Amino acid sequence: MKYKIFIVEDDLSISTLLQENIDKYGFEAKAAANFEDIMVDFIEFNPDLVLLDVNLPKYDGFYWCRKIRQQSKIPIIFISARDSGMDQVMALESGADDYITKPFYYDVVIAKIKSQIRRAFGDYAPKMDERIVEVEGLIFYPERSEIEFKGEKEIITKREGILLECLMQKYPKVVSRDLLLEKIWDDLEFVEENTLSVNISRARKRLQTLGIINGIETIRGAGYRLNKTW
Repeated sequence: MKYKIFIVEDDLSISTLLQENIDKYGFEAKAAANFEDIMVDFIEFNPDLVLLDVNLPKYDGFYWCRKIRQQSKIPIIFISARDSGMDQVMALESGADDYITKPFYYDVVIAKIKSQIRRAFGDYAPKMDERIVEVEGLIFYPERSEIEFKGEKEIITKREGILLECLMQKYPKVVSRDLLLEKIWDDLEFVEENTLSVNISRARKRLQTLGIINGIETIRGAGYRLNKTW
C-alpha cells in the first residue's frame, strides 16, 4: 500500500523539498494549495498522515489541526520554526502526534513519518474491534468518518456520517425528515427548513464520488431512503 502524506506548508521551497524527499521513500506526497480552506484539499486527497506548519495564512496550524481532528484520527506531525515549549504543548493539545522544529534534517522527518505510519497502520497499531456499518458492499467506518465502496474511500463530515449511518441502518426503509433532524441537531427550533436538504445533497455527492449515482432517494412527503443503484 502506498501511504499518502499531506504537506501543509506555505513556504514553497520547503514544501517542494519535503514532497521530493517523501516521494523518494515510496510515499505519495501532496502539498496544500488552498490555504483559505485546508479541509478542501484534505478531504479530496484523503491522506494517511499530515505534516503541518504552525504559521500559515489566515488561520494557524493549531486551528487546522483541530479541524482535521473533528473528521479523522490519522497522524499529524507539526513542522515549525517556533520552538517554544508552549507551542509544542499547544500542538499536542490540539491533537498532534509529534512536533519537529526547523531547520530539520529530512532523514529525521522521514523517520518520524515511518514511525507514525507504523503506529497507526502497521505492527504497532492497536488491535481493537472497529464498528462497521455495511449495506450491499457500501461500508461506513464511523470512528474514522470514512465510507468505502469497491476499494475506493472517501472522508465525510460528521453530519454526513450521521445521515448515512441512519439511512444504512434503516435500509431499505424510508427514514423521516424529523428523525434525521433529531439525529443531527439537538434543538430543532433553530434549524432552517432547507438545512437537512443541503446535507443530504452533500452526502449524495460523496456517494457519487465512489460511483454510486442517486444513492439517496427522496420520498416526497415521507423522507429519504438509501437507494441501491449499484
